[in-house]
Amino acid sequence: MDSEESLHRFGLRPLGADLDLVRALLAEHTALERAAQGTGDTELMKLCCVQLFNSGTVEDALLVWAARGASFDAGCSIEAELLLGRGLDATTAHLAAVPEPSAAAALAHLRKLDAAGHLAGFEADEHAARYDDYYAD
Repeated sequence: MDSEESLHRFGLRPLGADLDLVRALLAEHTALERAAQGTGDTELMKLCCVQLFNSGTVEDALLVWAARGASFDAGCSIEAELLLGRGLDATTAHLAAVPEPSAAAALAHLRKLDAAGHLAGFEADEHAARYDDYYAD
C-alpha cells in the first residue's frame, strides 16, 4: 500500500480498527526504513503519522518518534509536531511517565523545541487543518 491508497482507504482521520492497521503499516515501513534507507516508503510513513496525529492518541507519540528516527529522510519528512496530536502538555506528561529511553529522547527533543520557541502557540486543530490542505485533492 502506498500513500495514495492509504489516504483513499483510511482518509486523514481513521477510526477503530483502521487505526490499528495504520499503526501496523507505520511499524512495518519504519522497520524497513531502519534496515536500509529507501526501503521504507517515507511518504506513506508521513501520512501514517498525520493519521495518528489526527486520532489524538497520546500513546502514538512513540510510534511517530520511532518513524522519525528510522532514517535521515524520514526524520526530514516527519516533523516533530506530529508527536503532539493531543497537544504539548498531554504528550510531554505521557512521555515523562514512560520508562523507556525512546520516551526520554522524544521528551528531551520536544522540550528543546519548546524552549527555542518552535512550539509557541502550537494548536493541534490548526496543525491538522494545515494537513487537510496539504492532502486535499
